[in-house]
Amino acid sequence: MFPRGVDTVKARERRGQERAITGNRLTSWAFAEAYGAPDAETAEGAALRWARDRAGEAGVRPVSPGTGDALRLLAAATAARAVVEIGTGAGVSGIHLLAGMRPDAVLTTVDVEPERQQFARQAFRMAGHAANRTRVIPGHALDVLPRLTDGGYDLVFCDGDRLECLEYLAESLRLLRPGGLVCFAGVFAGGRTVDSAAQPTEVRKLRELLRAVRESKELVPALLPVGDGLLCAARA
Repeated sequence: MFPRGVDTVKARERRGQERAITGNRLTSWAFAEAYGAPDAETAEGAALRWARDRAGEAGVRPVSPGTGDALRLLAAATAARAVVEIGTGAGVSGIHLLAGMRPDAVLTTVDVEPERQQFARQAFRMAGHAANRTRVIPGHALDVLPRLTDGGYDLVFCDGDRLECLEYLAESLRLLRPGGLVCFAGVFAGGRTVDSAAQPTEVRKLRELLRAVRESKELVPALLPVGDGLLCAARA
C-alpha cells in the first residue's frame, strides 16, 4: 500500500488521517444537504415534508434537500420565468423550483402518473403557490415536449425515465433560450455510473448522457455532487 522504506508508524498515521478526511467529507456532505432546508414550521417546510411522505407511499424517490437547494438557486440565478419539469412526482422538486422562480413565473410539469400529480397540486397549494403558477400536464414527456415553444424556457429539469435521457437532452436544447439551463437528477445512479462492473441499460444511458453533455459545443457543463448527482449545463 505504501512505498518501500516508509516507516510503519508514519503509515499508520497516514491511514488515520485518511479516515479522518473521509469522515469529515461525509459530515460536510450531510451538513450541505441539510443547509438550505426551510424551517419545518413554515408552509414550505410542511409542504415538503408532506410531499416527501406521499412520494414514499407512491414508491417515488424525490430529490434530496441539497438537490432541491441547487434547483432553487439555479432558478433564482436565471431569474426564471418559464421552467419545464420532466417528472412531477409528488411535487418535491417543483416546490424548490417555484421557490426560486420569479413571482410571475410558470412551472410546466409533466408526468405519466396523474395520481402523483394530484399530490403535487396539493403540495404546491400547501407551500403557498397559486394555481396559475403551475401547468400540470399528464402524459409521456416525449409526446408533450414537442408541443412546447422553441426557445421559450429558462430552465429544463429532467427527472424522468433514464432510458430517455438523451431524448430529453435533445428536446431541452430546442426548448431553452440562449443562457438557459438543463439539469438532470440522479446521474450517479447510486454509484453505478462510475462502477466498472457490467451495468443495466439505464446506467449505460446515463454514461452516454454525461459524455454527450461534456462534449457538446452548445453546452457549458458542471456535475454537482449533491444528492445522487445533478448534471447541469448552460446553453451557449
